[in-house]
Amino acid sequence: MHRFWSLACLFCLPVGPLYGAGKISVADYHSIQEALDANPYRMVFVPAGDHRISGKIRIRGDRSGLYGPGRIIQETESQPFIEIENAQGVEIRDLTLTRPEGKMETADEGILAIKCRDLVVENVRVIDNRTRSAAIAIRECSGARISRCVVRNYMRLSVDDRTASKDWGYAFNCTDGTGISVNRCTGTLIEGNRITEENFVPTPEIQAKYKLGEFVKKNPQKGAIVNQKMWDAGFTDAWQQGSAIIVTAPDISDLTRILGNHIENAAQGIDLHADHVIVSNNIIANSFIGMKAMHGSRNVLIIGNQFTRNSLWAIGLMPGVSAHADNTDGGSIIANNIISDFGYGDAHWIWGTERSPFKFDSGQEDDDPPLTDVIVQGNLLHSLSPVRFRYAVVVQGGPKMPRGLHFSNNLLPAGTDGVCNRELTP
Repeated sequence: MHRFWSLACLFCLPVGPLYGAGKISVADYHSIQEALDANPYRMVFVPAGDHRISGKIRIRGDRSGLYGPGRIIQETESQPFIEIENAQGVEIRDLTLTRPEGKMETADEGILAIKCRDLVVENVRVIDNRTRSAAIAIRECSGARISRCVVRNYMRLSVDDRTASKDWGYAFNCTDGTGISVNRCTGTLIEGNRITEENFVPTPEIQAKYKLGEFVKKNPQKGAIVNQKMWDAGFTDAWQQGSAIIVTAPDISDLTRILGNHIENAAQGIDLHADHVIVSNNIIANSFIGMKAMHGSRNVLIIGNQFTRNSLWAIGLMPGVSAHADNTDGGSIIANNIISDFGYGDAHWIWGTERSPFKFDSGQEDDDPPLTDVIVQGNLLHSLSPVRFRYAVVVQGGPKMPRGLHFSNNLLPAGTDGVCNRELTP
């Protein structure tokens, strides 16, 4: 009798807004924004069908947000889709965000969140938001979670202008764009997302058509860290800019987990400038750099990932211009990763003999502290024949060369010139 009563009462439980009764729907209002404004601190349902907007949707209230199977179409190139600011517990779920033909290129984000706490972005699709910024951008947030989202075709033609920097001093044509960007954030979880680029693939034809890599502006004086040969040629090979996932602001960004994501055809798969990061169980395919950690990235755990068809590096650790005595690189572990078919990605034709599956570099400036204390163990490099790299591992030399690199139980076949350019320390 007791069991029968419990089962029957299951059908008497209150039905929440996610499951039908009591839900607030944008169908009952003139616009999505009007529905949000009329229902602060509530989740608003976006029903199936196309919902066209011409300005950004603003979400400000705690515990508010949008969910549902609807497709939101942003018809103004100069506006993001959704902007969330100074709010706690906001959720964006299940929506599709896209732009119409002819208006896909933008400088703005799909979702932009600023100074939020416990934000959730889940099962959202951002399609054809081709931007110099990011499809999903999280800034100055804590405890954000980005899960099971699809980001497709996020890159665009652009100019990377570095003339304001004494380190660089030039501007050049490039492809640019980022899938998920996390800046000045703590406690972020990025899990189970699929980030792919199908529009800009690095072929010789695309490079020639758009003059990618060619300088369009150059300062009278060479940048401090620029190679003289490149400066004189007015050309850089690094015309694929942007990342599938970037976590940046190394003095602030902390405690980040990047787990189980699928990344394909990116420029850089994962770009880290942060401390206390776990990068695990990701697949990074056909990116010219699989992942790198630099600019003062400390205590990074890179474990159990698949890197396939990367073209320049699969895994790179190095200081950078933002590194300093209180913001150093190292204390990290690279373990149990598989690197396969290295040098066979679409960008392989660009990089000549510079390629190496593992890269441990010196700093970009004289005052950069060296990369220190890295364990490299149990990794497998499985290559096609012929191999397309000189060394499986490259350790940059010089007075600030990496220190305390420890290698054990790795299976690293030799490149054309050997396993490593230096003796590996067990």
